[in-house]
Amino acid sequence: MQWECVIGLEVHLQLATQSKIFSGSPTTFGAAPNTQANAVDLAMPGMLPVLNEQAVCHAVKFGVGIGANVNKRSVFDRKNYFYPDLPKGYQISQFEAPIVGRGSFEVLMEDGSTRDIGITRAHLEEDAGKSLHEDFQGQSGIDLNRAGTPLLEIVSDPDIRNAAEAVAYLKALHRLVTYLGISDGNMAEGSMRCDVNISLRPKGSLTLGTRAEIKNVNSFRFVEKAIHHEFERQADILESGGKIVQETRLYDSDRDETRSMRSKEVANDYRYFPEPDLLPIVIDDAYIEAVSNSLPELPGEKRDRFSTHYGLSKYDASVLSDSRPLADYFESVATGCGDAKIAANWVQVELLGQLNRAETVIENCPVSAIDLAGLITRILDNSISGKIAKQVFEAMWQGEGSADEIIAAKGLQQVSDSGALETIVDDVLGANADQVKQYLEADEAKRKKLVGFFVGQVMKLSKGQANPKIVNELLVKKLV
Repeated sequence: MQWECVIGLEVHLQLATQSKIFSGSPTTFGAAPNTQANAVDLAMPGMLPVLNEQAVCHAVKFGVGIGANVNKRSVFDRKNYFYPDLPKGYQISQFEAPIVGRGSFEVLMEDGSTRDIGITRAHLEEDAGKSLHEDFQGQSGIDLNRAGTPLLEIVSDPDIRNAAEAVAYLKALHRLVTYLGISDGNMAEGSMRCDVNISLRPKGSLTLGTRAEIKNVNSFRFVEKAIHHEFERQADILESGGKIVQETRLYDSDRDETRSMRSKEVANDYRYFPEPDLLPIVIDDAYIEAVSNSLPELPGEKRDRFSTHYGLSKYDASVLSDSRPLADYFESVATGCGDAKIAANWVQVELLGQLNRAETVIENCPVSAIDLAGLITRILDNSISGKIAKQVFEAMWQGEGSADEIIAAKGLQQVSDSGALETIVDDVLGANADQVKQYLEADEAKRKKLVGFFVGQVMKLSKGQANPKIVNELLVKKLV
């Protein structure tokens, strides 16, 4: 039987605020355990939450950014459950009236097509603490630094049909929230975590199957692998006549498998009720308009502008607009050298290649956009060849100076003096009389290959510093 996969994703996004959602404790990652938790976070008697307005602003930015319905009145609720890292015994979240309602999110797929994924809702809530098991023999420790960290939970419709679509959706979401500046999206640090809801049904059926939820998957690759594994697990059960149990599962990346964690709770299990210690969030049209006016150019808009304004292919525009820092870097290079297409090629091939080899990001790039623009300018004005430029770029990466400084220090200036080059060309032709004879007797295709041979020999004698354009012109004049 052919099965169709039905996937909905719940993304927990840590919002980029300086303090927690209901207290003044800092949210800095990596602090010593329990050093960033105050009396409110610890749920001490008599402590009351105070809402962080910046978290509200970030949530509204997201809603406006995807064109969703931003609710002018939303309320907080208590989600009741017991877990050791939840000091209050409940989580302050939103249930009946979230801050962001329905919306639709356009996702660019790898093949260049686009898909609209429905957004059910996005609501504000506080994070729980963290249980630590590794350092305690037969016991667990509790770190409450993360308790109260502001989260925006983004819930998609069950519109996703395979792992590739799920990863494309998550990457597009990551791109959007980092463009908006509402989260750093660092999955390794837990700033973006994903719960995968997955069920199977026979192809052609409109009835949803029983779903399993895979909790807290923290990388794009693990989401892809978890979906593949869970698809196979559920298909094997169904094809052997069994039934899927609604449950919460964990993905074990070491074993590449999912395993049961607990039976899946439903809303009634949490006994939601309105949070009595917090007033409703009430915003007006003027607030939403002010937030909307503060938004930067969004990824899709930037991608389209790169195509139309700079004449880039859709692929190049997509790569260069993948992150806001990379897009800004490219634009600075293009403006500085005056040739967007060469700038795009250098940023994508040489720069990104070097960043990947160094396992670093554009924010830590040792070659500034101004310096790279200066290097490309020297290619355009024929001061150096493309081949020499790569040597210069490597030296720039190592911190040896600007392009001009390195060219001067190493004597890499391209030779464009026709008299000096003519002497080298004569030497090459004299040393390769057989090839000259072949050229004179050859057809057009063979002649092109032999010209390439002669140019190569000239470049070798000139140590790569001969101007290829002038060399070609001299060869055409002499090979008659």
